[in-house]
Amino acid sequence: MVAKMKKFTFLAFYRDYDAFLHDLRDLGLIHVAASDRPVEDNEQLDEFLVKLKQLREAQKILNRQIDKKSAAPLNEPDIERGKTIPREIELIQNATASLNQQLQVSVKERELLRPWGNFDPENIERLRKAGYLLDFFIVPDNQYNPEWETTYDAVVVKRETSRTYFVTLTQNEKVADELNLESVKIPGISLTQLDGLIASLREKIQVQDQKLKALAAELPSLKAAIGDIEQRMNYTRVHQSGTSLADDKLMLLQGWAPADNQREISDYLELKAVYFDVADPTPDDEVPIKFKNNKFARLFEPIAELYMLPKYNEIDLTPYFAPFYMVFFGLSLGDVGYGLFLFTAATLAKILQKSKLSTSMKAILSLVQVLGASTMVTGLLTGGFFGFALYDLDWPIVQALKEKAFFDNNRMFMLSLVLGVVQVLFGMCMKVFNRIKQQGFKYSLSTVGWIVLLVSFIVAALLPNALPMFGTVHLIVLIPAALLIYFYNSPDKNPFLNLGIGLWDTYNMATGLLGDVLSYVRLFALGLSGGILASVFNSLAAGMSPDNAIAKPIVYVLIFLIGHAINIFMNTLGAIVHPVRLTFVEFYKNSEFEGGGKKYSPFRK
Repeated sequence: MVAKMKKFTFLAFYRDYDAFLHDLRDLGLIHVAASDRPVEDNEQLDEFLVKLKQLREAQKILNRQIDKKSAAPLNEPDIERGKTIPREIELIQNATASLNQQLQVSVKERELLRPWGNFDPENIERLRKAGYLLDFFIVPDNQYNPEWETTYDAVVVKRETSRTYFVTLTQNEKVADELNLESVKIPGISLTQLDGLIASLREKIQVQDQKLKALAAELPSLKAAIGDIEQRMNYTRVHQSGTSLADDKLMLLQGWAPADNQREISDYLELKAVYFDVADPTPDDEVPIKFKNNKFARLFEPIAELYMLPKYNEIDLTPYFAPFYMVFFGLSLGDVGYGLFLFTAATLAKILQKSKLSTSMKAILSLVQVLGASTMVTGLLTGGFFGFALYDLDWPIVQALKEKAFFDNNRMFMLSLVLGVVQVLFGMCMKVFNRIKQQGFKYSLSTVGWIVLLVSFIVAALLPNALPMFGTVHLIVLIPAALLIYFYNSPDKNPFLNLGIGLWDTYNMATGLLGDVLSYVRLFALGLSGGILASVFNSLAAGMSPDNAIAKPIVYVLIFLIGHAINIFMNTLGAIVHPVRLTFVEFYKNSEFEGGGKKYSPFRK
């Protein structure tokens, strides 16, 4: 359900405004309403956004530097130290990029020089000063002319990959033109010197990498700096939400808080230099949403938030779709072993990582436990256990359970349709309560008529002896329902318009309800396909295992584990997505859920 909220209006003297905002932040219960007026100066916020982006990018970089196997101790958080880290990372990255560029050039030069061997470039310079030119050439083997050895004192240095590497020693500056070849430009450094330079560059790159890894110890400072910027941004937004009055002498601010905290807030503000007023929300107010559900429904709130929050005057559907979602997940996964795996994995994670888990992560693991338990229970309908048929075991307890719980494919198909009908009708009931809450009882009467009509047809089809189809009793039920559907769907409009709207609703119901109910067949299809894939992996494990006493169990276990790991991942993903789709499309639509509410986000440190 949605927690009741109270509207707070604050009036502060302009000199006390900043002190009042700090008091409000210390209180940490007021969701400040954004101002409708345009903000003229956003330079400060833009500056904060740039800094926040830099800090978060730095955080991502340092997170990648953490070695989980040998994690170094982290330093104490220091906000000012954290603000300097993005610049330090930038300098390290620039130095690393420059060194990498030099390394790439040096490696290319070494590859170019390697075929010519290790020689001292100073000797080539001495020859040039003495009037002799040493030119380097590369030609295909079939184009090399041995006469060059006489004419140009050519010397073959190396032959490889169908190419000939040779040099000429002449006093002729136009050797390349005469040979019609392009001379190879040789680096002015020896191969030994290049090897040393490359090794030196790699060492320098490692030094920069070590500097970056050492900075990972400053992650607490970086997180503190991020928190400080976020607080400043939030404070600036709240500060700009105030409206100046009385020639800028007074500041008006509005906010929201749960009604349960009204007394606490009032007692706190009574001691502050501010005037405040408390009122109930009006229909035109954009009231922030805070869930107030029991422990079970609270687990499903993250799923509800995937779509959108309800409006303040709407019914929160989370407690009502939660049991359906739990059952739908179990039917979609449909294997006792898979459910046991999820339940055990979540339980072990909660026990072994108890001190490290956040509150939200603990809630997610609790949800996994609930869904795993649901899968174990619903999996008993088909009797699948990691692809094996439990009900094939000739155990008295298993056979007794089979007689009471086993559903074949036909019964599972029918169960999916029945669940669809139940949830769709339940959604229509929620639509009735939603309309009563938002518009009044008379606006829900047409929906009541549809529910009565549909339920009467279902009862007449299932219990013809008790309620004969179109018999006297049935007609007594149908006539009032039809009157509500066709002449009271819009109480404020004339009867002829109501009749037209009723006919249009009839068309939508006839076409829409059938499609909605058939959508629930996916619950049967997902469970069936998952069970088939599980049995296929079992068959592969048995069929591909060699006839060897040692290798056979190893191969069998490997195929079994890999196959079922893939199947668990894919089927769990489907078991999450498809019930979400049934909830947000079929159930929400038939409940006439509108949504669009904003989450309650109090101004706090």
